[in-house]
Amino acid sequence: MSWKGEEGRVPATGGMFRSLRARNYRLFAAGQVVSLTGTWMQRVAQDWLVLELSGNSGTAVGIALALQFGPTLLFSLWAGVLADRYDKRRLLLATQGTMIGLAAVLGLLDVSGAVQLWQVYLLAALLGVASAVDVPVRQSFVVEMVGDGDLPNAVSLNSATFNTARIVGPAVAGLMISAVGTGWVFLGNALLTCAVIAGLLLMRPAELLRSPPTGRSPGQLADGLRYVRSRPDLLLPMVLVFVVGTFGMNFPVTMALMAREVFGRGAAAYGLLSTAIAVGSLAGALASSRRTTRPGARVLLAGAFAFGALEALVGVMPTYPAVVATLVPTGFAALTFTVAANSSVQLGSDPAYRGRVMALYMMCFIGGTPLGAPLIGAVSDAFGARVGVLTCGGICAAAAVVAGAVLARRRGLRLGREVAGALPRSSLAHPHLPRRVRVLRRLPRPATGSARSRVGARSRRRDVSGFRR
Repeated sequence: MSWKGEEGRVPATGGMFRSLRARNYRLFAAGQVVSLTGTWMQRVAQDWLVLELSGNSGTAVGIALALQFGPTLLFSLWAGVLADRYDKRRLLLATQGTMIGLAAVLGLLDVSGAVQLWQVYLLAALLGVASAVDVPVRQSFVVEMVGDGDLPNAVSLNSATFNTARIVGPAVAGLMISAVGTGWVFLGNALLTCAVIAGLLLMRPAELLRSPPTGRSPGQLADGLRYVRSRPDLLLPMVLVFVVGTFGMNFPVTMALMAREVFGRGAAAYGLLSTAIAVGSLAGALASSRRTTRPGARVLLAGAFAFGALEALVGVMPTYPAVVATLVPTGFAALTFTVAANSSVQLGSDPAYRGRVMALYMMCFIGGTPLGAPLIGAVSDAFGARVGVLTCGGICAAAAVVAGAVLARRRGLRLGREVAGALPRSSLAHPHLPRRVRVLRRLPRPATGSARSRVGARSRRRDVSGFRR
């Protein structure tokens, strides 16, 4: 099977904001802008609170992130089964309500002066459980609001929404932390998250383009894993987002330490670093919103490599203004890659499996944080924040190079087999033919009708990259 979407266009018209024609999606996007602003405020405040309670420990920040994102590894696939089985809007109402409660509890503990580090860890882990269910359900809910034709645009606008909040949230958080402390930031997030609840309640369920529910049956989780394993065009973006998510997206660890230890600055400076990343990310999301094809392997590989190279460059910038300036194109490359990967996976998935596929995708993207965040935090503590940033970027760039080399080799083997099959046997002794082709044609062919012949026929229908022809 070819990489779907590289040859044909997704039927969609209407410009950069075309998916906003759907009333339900307008309500969803508006609620997300408000709620995600609060989410980013809480992320910055939580990182800063952990640094204060732990005595500026990067490892402690990494542990908090690991606890927050670790549940993704345990519960995301299960959440994907729920997304394919139940009403996604009602699931989102439950998860968002839970997040409001957790933010309110942390805020009250902090404002009262009773907060301790273990309590932050515990609430971060509980928030991670709610998020592990919320994210795959929310990702697979988008197509029900806009349909397949506007899905690439909606994915890009979701990223634009996310990064608009990412610009505003850290800046507001930095000002609030300086003025009134971290506790009121958490309480503000609890209030802002109510916007999502309001948007979901105001939707018209009859206008949702729901796929038929899968119902209850044994082995649904394993069936979803088998489906993804049989689709190499889904495996490539998942492998890349796992590496990028595990190592490249550890900005809460590396940027907090860069601001505090390398440049000796405070919460407002950390907020500005996060805002610089968000400005570039917003530009990347808007640039991606005009795409009408399913992104192919070249786009994914180029995006991952560019992101890794730019992140490594951040690590060697000599001054704070230079770091801020370099983080803008880094954010652009990051969102170009992640939007392409998300669109590629969603557009390539069967609707009956989309919840489970997106759950696995988000598990790859977010679930690696419990592995990468403590490791990068420890590297930064031992060798400095700059080395931590260089390590993150270098691993991402190297992963893109290795994946590209493997893909090129497999496609070269496929081409050799196709040429060998097209030429008569007598011509294959010609000395100017590639040696690979000559060897392939000299391989013995099994007898017609034998079991080996049937297996060979199946393998020839699938090229060595794993794509069915």
